[in-house]
Amino acid sequence: MTTLKIDIVSDIACPWCAIGYARLERAMEQLSGEFDFTVSWHPFELNPDKDADGEPILQALSRKYGRSPEEMEQAQKDMTAIAHELGLNFERMQERYTRNTFNAHRLVMWAGDQNRQTDMKKAFFEAYFGRAADISDDEVLLECVAATGLDTEEARRVLDEGEYAEEVLKEEAYYQKGGISAVPAYIINQQYLISGAQEPNYLVQAFRDINAGTAA
Repeated sequence: MTTLKIDIVSDIACPWCAIGYARLERAMEQLSGEFDFTVSWHPFELNPDKDADGEPILQALSRKYGRSPEEMEQAQKDMTAIAHELGLNFERMQERYTRNTFNAHRLVMWAGDQNRQTDMKKAFFEAYFGRAADISDDEVLLECVAATGLDTEEARRVLDEGEYAEEVLKEEAYYQKGGISAVPAYIINQQYLISGAQEPNYLVQAFRDINAGTAA
């Protein structure tokens, strides 16, 4: 069976990244008899400035996009409805604050050494969008580690000793240099780029085209 390698560049603080992966899961399920998939996650920070951490999300989005808080509230409600249809917990979507995710990315990389990247990423998504948890806080991150069944004491050591920090910075720089400026971004077989949280049927056709060598 043909294997497709999918590298996902995303941020934990990006709701479309959570939605995009849920859609990708559905596409992979549809193609379970045609392809094997390997998925690797790579870091991107929507809010890299640690000093700007902790602003109410509607206020931050309103300023960023030049739209009213009411418009942003409606946009968030629409996104929550999409997430709900996909079985995602976005219950406290609008109660979030902007958060720096650098340490969370470090733990995703650490989890990857144990083949648990996706589990770690999904736990962080659930914490941030489902519970409006402060995913810049080490204790919250460790709660997510525990939820995945990974070793919290080892994770604490990783956080305390700064492990994977250099690797996260290198990967961020690599993908930014490669032209990734928005997430989610999917690189298929290290050659084809699919941008955005595409619908499952779109992904199914794209993967078949890539395999057939007919992708644009």
